[in-house]
Amino acid sequence: MNEDSRPVNLDLGKMAWPVTAIASILHRIAGGALFVAVGFMLYALELSLTSEAEFLRLKGMMSHPVGMFITWGILAALGYHLVAGIKHLLLDFEIGDTLEGATFGARVTLLFGSILILLAAIWVLQS
Repeated sequence: MNEDSRPVNLDLGKMAWPVTAIASILHRIAGGALFVAVGFMLYALELSLTSEAEFLRLKGMMSHPVGMFITWGILAALGYHLVAGIKHLLLDFEIGDTLEGATFGARVTLLFGSILILLAAIWVLQS
């Protein structure tokens, strides 16, 4: 194979990504975010169980805009990962494992994931 047949510049920003790839990549990103979020959640659990003063300090931290953003991020990742996980369970039962079914499932996953992310934002902002 000569070197001239290889692509010179593969610009990922200009590639047309299929909706199934976008849903899959977002599922992996959400899973990674949840892995990192475990540290934040364990720290919050430790603070909430230490004493009443630490619990009140945790409430104050979660009322801060950064704390609200972290809480929303954790809930958003959890919501999308849950919806995509249900889609994968359906695929394990051979439901929607055709190309058309996978495309429809990816669109439904993105729709319901977006709805859960929006609801999480509303819930965090109201708290």
